[in-house]
Amino acid sequence: MDEISVRVAQQVAILSERSGWSRHVNLPTDEQLISLQDSNLRSKNEPRFFVSFDAREQTLAEFRRRWPEAEREIIDAGNRIAEGTFDLLGLRELKLGRNVDWHLEPISGKRTPLVHWSQLNYLDATIAGDKKITWELNRHQYFLTLGRAYWLTGDEKYAQVFVSHVTSWMDENPPKLGINWASSLEIAFRSISWLWALQFFKESSSLSAEVLVRMLKFLYLNALHLETYLSTYFSPNTHLTGEALGLFYIGLLLPEFKDGERWRDLGLEILVAQLPRHVKPDGVYFEQSSYYHRYTTDFYIHLAILLRVNGMTLLRELEPRLELLLDHLMYITRPDGTTPFFGDDDGGRLVMLDYRPANDWRSLLSTGAVLFNRGDYKFVADEAAEETLWLLGTEGVRSFDRIGEQCPAKKSVAFADGGYYVMRDDWSPAANYLLFDCGPHGMANCGHAHADALAIEVAARGRTLLVDPGTFTYTGGKELRDWFRSSAAHNTVTVDGQSSSIPAGTFSWKTITSCERLSWIEHERFTYVSGRHHGYEHIAKPGTHTRSILFLKHDYWLMLDRIELSGKHGIDQWFHFESSKSPVSTARGSGWVSHPSATADGTDSDTGLKIHSFAPGGAWREEEGWVSHCYAERTPAPVCVFSAAAEGDFEITTFMLPQPAGGAERSVEAVEVTGGRGFAVRNGNLHDLVIIRDWRGRGLAQTSAIVSDFDCAWMRFSGDNSNPAEMLLLGGRKLELAGQKIVESAVRVEYSWLRKDAE
Repeated sequence: MDEISVRVAQQVAILSERSGWSRHVNLPTDEQLISLQDSNLRSKNEPRFFVSFDAREQTLAEFRRRWPEAEREIIDAGNRIAEGTFDLLGLRELKLGRNVDWHLEPISGKRTPLVHWSQLNYLDATIAGDKKITWELNRHQYFLTLGRAYWLTGDEKYAQVFVSHVTSWMDENPPKLGINWASSLEIAFRSISWLWALQFFKESSSLSAEVLVRMLKFLYLNALHLETYLSTYFSPNTHLTGEALGLFYIGLLLPEFKDGERWRDLGLEILVAQLPRHVKPDGVYFEQSSYYHRYTTDFYIHLAILLRVNGMTLLRELEPRLELLLDHLMYITRPDGTTPFFGDDDGGRLVMLDYRPANDWRSLLSTGAVLFNRGDYKFVADEAAEETLWLLGTEGVRSFDRIGEQCPAKKSVAFADGGYYVMRDDWSPAANYLLFDCGPHGMANCGHAHADALAIEVAARGRTLLVDPGTFTYTGGKELRDWFRSSAAHNTVTVDGQSSSIPAGTFSWKTITSCERLSWIEHERFTYVSGRHHGYEHIAKPGTHTRSILFLKHDYWLMLDRIELSGKHGIDQWFHFESSKSPVSTARGSGWVSHPSATADGTDSDTGLKIHSFAPGGAWREEEGWVSHCYAERTPAPVCVFSAAAEGDFEITTFMLPQPAGGAERSVEAVEVTGGRGFAVRNGNLHDLVIIRDWRGRGLAQTSAIVSDFDCAWMRFSGDNSNPAEMLLLGGRKLELAGQKIVESAVRVEYSWLRKDAE
């Protein structure tokens, strides 16, 4: 009933606006603006903004001391904006001119009409092109670049560009007309940008009282619009929390309005209420999207800081969940400091206060380190971020310096509620790292989910090699939208070219699968995870894919893909390489080698990844795919596919072997085993034997010297020694070696790790 009430009220408001009856369709007159002011304002405390604005000269001095090269970057960017050249999302050097057309999508050339916002179908590319590009410009986040350039130089030309653009925007976007009123979230983001800009330019002679008053009138209407058209039942995700943050910003920073306190409290109420829903108990954002996880973390960092500096309560409810959000970001950070893109990536930011790559989110950990005095956040952040200075001032970055740095407590981590499992052998820049996706598909209509069930990402010896290709577009084209979120665009398995979940529109799905974790073992020597999904039941029952991954730390990964089917089908196992890396095939059997391309200085890279997959009739092929490092940008990237024709149940055994250049090359070959499969992995003087019992039977796996009923038995031999120096056994009861009983148990053993002590 509440949903019906809200939706009906919003439809009534829309009809009232379109008929001209609503008072929200016109800006307040000067007289009305005065009447909207709170007569008790003097009795209220003056709101505080971020503390960097309390001490301009100290902030600038600290900025120049720490990031001397960034000053030139900011000024150059401000100059390009002044000339009408913009960087938007993944698009660079867009020539939009000094007189910006605020309704033009520059890539498609589509210009949306100036009609009531409710009459625009902005998801229709034939009308709006890719609306996200239009909206990105209209968020006005580049005002913060102009503001920083103004502070650094004192040059009024940056203030003049700001005034010119905001005036032009107000002229061309009358209340309620056009695409820039069609999304409440965009209105919230634009309002936040304006409030930041006013802090930067409040002492500028170019900002006249007339322009300021007009901006306040728009901000007043923005708040009324947000309050009326909250996405409570439309998009109760980052749309709702972003809109709530916009209301909080406006209500907090503009207490002159009688309604300001109501807006502030409503925004805060929504943000507090949504936090336990949006953030799972393990800290994972509920839409299964790392980028929207970043958005959410940004929202609550801004909220926490503004609450602190204004002496407001509720931090006790907010801060534990904010730490959980930051914990997740810390643990999924790859050895090179970047973060994987799983789920949708829309390329946007809450505010633009640095020039880091789109997949480098360590500025959040830099700020989080100061907020929570966390040495592990500092360790992963590596250094204080520019953004931390703007949010927390000079004392904030100096506090960062004083925090004692420490490695995170865990190497491998299970986020059981969100379904993400991280394997790494250490926290060095040369670590091996794997991320396994084994959780829910998404939430509600799963609008920002991808068909990435049981997908992996891999960094070998610190270099990111296997990646999720990203998103690229939402509404710029159905074919590319569907490809980037298909199973074939992820490092997983497909059956007959089908995805585990099938899309049915830009933000909806025809079929949805979710994964279940079967096992997770974290040990000092190894990590093991296993999960499955039933996403191929629409093709042939049972249609189950089970993936198990054994990570031998500082060594390699063993991955088993088991597909339970009936009838004949084509099986594809996909490996998407980072766009800067070049895979090379090998003439030795079924192997495939990836080696990074030359580094920036022209020298050879020092690592690679050899992938061996084994299955009856399996063969490799190479394709060209894409990797999108930011929304609206894509780069050609190599894809390797291991394919086979299957009849009934099928299994692929895969070894992923990090390869140091110049070191002993690891290799794999099949060996004969009765009742299972066997493999020998060679690395210089070391020789590993892997025996995998037939998963469809209950018998023993045997060689001339070994009898085992374990699902997987791994043994390491050194030199010519016939006795293993180390053994790992998974899921079984007995193991005999050369007639000697090594393990015999009355109950099934989950795992057993044995190592021969030095004599």
